[in-house]
Amino acid sequence: MPTDSTTKPPVTVLGLGAMGQALAGALLAAGHPTTVWNRSPGKGDALVARGAVRAASAEEAVRAAELTVICVVDHEAAGAILEPLADALRGRVLVNLTSDTPERSRESAAWAAGHSIAYVGGSVMVPTPLVGTADALLFHSGSQEAFQRHESTLKALGGRTVFVGTDPGLAALYDLSLLDFFYGSISGLVHAYALAAADGVRAVDIAPYLGTIVQILPPIAEYTAENIDAGTYPGDQANLGMMATGVDHILRAARHRGLDVSQLESIKAVADRAIAKGHGGDDWASTVEALRGA
Repeated sequence: MPTDSTTKPPVTVLGLGAMGQALAGALLAAGHPTTVWNRSPGKGDALVARGAVRAASAEEAVRAAELTVICVVDHEAAGAILEPLADALRGRVLVNLTSDTPERSRESAAWAAGHSIAYVGGSVMVPTPLVGTADALLFHSGSQEAFQRHESTLKALGGRTVFVGTDPGLAALYDLSLLDFFYGSISGLVHAYALAAADGVRAVDIAPYLGTIVQILPPIAEYTAENIDAGTYPGDQANLGMMATGVDHILRAARHRGLDVSQLESIKAVADRAIAKGHGGDDWASTVEALRGA
């Protein structure tokens, strides 16, 4: 049960999907009086049992607190909810934790500015069980004044609550950049298991050794970022030409076993374009030049 709720600012949460419920639950756990609303009925019973107030309408919900947090499927869905609430939200703070593109985030911010609503765009970078924990990472961007005013409340959603800039699209950009890496990585992982399984080796027999690869990624991420920002790609440790040959070995083996190789073909094609641009002796980071010229 929430404790000492009278000393904590109230918050409204619009959208009670899995993530919305996790956000509202974290606010309740931190002691914030929390009003909830969902477009379709039948959600939020567990939150109400914990002390949340279920509003009869979205307008009633946003009028219950200065700070409203919305988290729905995309900004189109968010816009459909928020458009009729422009007058009720006027002079209040809207934190939009709905995932979408930077462009859509900027459009939502422009709409909010046109109605005198302080806008903060955000992205939740962890699965629902981690929301509200010290390790939960959330990005925010947009109105710095509004973020700072409600920072202590927003930190109830995650210990790593970060403001990345006043451009309201930046939180979405950080979100998509990290997910770009994640989806590419998890797809590569599944493909690696499929390659092993094609010769009768179980995925669980490969898994214990992947830690060696995972452990070298943090320093690789750091120096790759530095090299890309500097536009220099020293390949004295491992050059692109050598690594592209390694990709070709995987391609041949995967084709021989009848696996889908579309992701590997794309990786090899980008590497080959970078080599054709003269980066064969450079580090893998030099493939960014081929990506920019695609």
